[in-house]
Amino acid sequence: MFFIKRKNKTNASNTRIFFIYFTKTYFNQLLLKLFDLSLLINGFPIKKARLFLKAIQKKSNVDYEHYIIQKKQDIVAFHLKYNAFYKSFAKNANSQNWNSMPVMTKSDLQQPLETLLSNGFTTSNVYIDKTSGASGQPFIFAKDKFCHALTWSVIMNRFSWFNIDFNTSKQARFYGIPKNKKEYYKEKLKDFISNRKRFNVFDLSDDAFKNWLNVFKNNAFIYMNGYTSPMVQFAKYLKSENVILKNSCPTLNVCIVTSEMLFEDDKLLMETQFGVPAINEYGASELDLIAFQNSNNEWVVNSETLFVEVLDENNNPVPNGNEGRLVITSLYNKAQPFIRYDIGDIGVLSKQSTLRQPILEKLIGRTNDVAVLPSGKKAAGLTFYYITKSIIENDGHVKEFVIEQHKKDTFKIIYVSAKTLSKEKKARITTEMENYLEKGLDIHFERQDLLKRSKSGKLKQFTSFINKN
Repeated sequence: MFFIKRKNKTNASNTRIFFIYFTKTYFNQLLLKLFDLSLLINGFPIKKARLFLKAIQKKSNVDYEHYIIQKKQDIVAFHLKYNAFYKSFAKNANSQNWNSMPVMTKSDLQQPLETLLSNGFTTSNVYIDKTSGASGQPFIFAKDKFCHALTWSVIMNRFSWFNIDFNTSKQARFYGIPKNKKEYYKEKLKDFISNRKRFNVFDLSDDAFKNWLNVFKNNAFIYMNGYTSPMVQFAKYLKSENVILKNSCPTLNVCIVTSEMLFEDDKLLMETQFGVPAINEYGASELDLIAFQNSNNEWVVNSETLFVEVLDENNNPVPNGNEGRLVITSLYNKAQPFIRYDIGDIGVLSKQSTLRQPILEKLIGRTNDVAVLPSGKKAAGLTFYYITKSIIENDGHVKEFVIEQHKKDTFKIIYVSAKTLSKEKKARITTEMENYLEKGLDIHFERQDLLKRSKSGKLKQFTSFINKN
């Protein structure tokens, strides 16, 4: 009897041990897959999307060409049949002639979301978000849930090029955060789920950077991700302190920047001071990840879920190697049409581009960031921003700056610096801007303690306040 009783106790004990082990193991597995789990809970079929993306990537070159042609036809046919907005918008288009498809702009989509949704889709069964408004034309958009899962599949695939796993790799995040309590805590929850630590990009003081460095010393970050400008300023601070970030955080492997222009000298500075590669990402929330830099410094365009064109002012395709407007088609969004959508950026596809692997050779800037001068000449704002940058930052005191155009002949350079720019420096900048643009320009300088950023934390390097029409 005693033996039987003891045996039962042993069995019960073993059962409890097994239950505890099983529970802990299952819980740990959930934690390891928390990011995937959050997508599934929200109705985004991430496993299905991953398998679907792999199937696309396995296609032969010949099959890939047929795939792109077929998907373009399929998405147009779907929206012409099931989307009232697109039926009206493309009523004069010939479905057999891609170039007859009208180009849509942000202003075409600035209307109640309900009017843009396809049959069978409502605001309760789609993913809804809002564009950042960096272009000055914000709007609310929708994606069907499979399309949104595909978006995440592409992002995770590209980040995996640098051995990043969204479920396990700890991220140092350089983005803004909403001040509204509800949205603030929503973002903090996302940070927890995504295993990331957020840095305040609205405070770029030396004291803040000192605290940032301490955070890196005490966290096993695998990668940095976020806006270019705050990370450039952090790199400048590290240079002034003669610090290489990877020495303080040995686990750090890569820095991925997005949303703001990355100039070559800033890239070199970050790579030197962070001690890791700086990788350029280009995307749009309403579409997908558009292009991602690989280890060979090639900006590989997403051809799996998007079709990217470069068009001239008359909406005609330009040869690869020529600059033009980037016009993008979302091949899988059935909830809302993004067909030949002018994203508002100017770029160049490399001559080496293929239908399977287009290469974005250059991203020049936004179409609405063009300076129009008294003579009628036009110049891309970021181009002469770069010319000024090469002079102004050699001063050693200027942390960052932006340029505003207030009249056709009037520009203001707003800068953050410990001291006012010298007359000689101002004169040289004025001369260089006139040499590049034209004579007779009125250049003003304004020193500030802090530059104004958007609510999201982005810094816009050039802004024109004049009517360019």
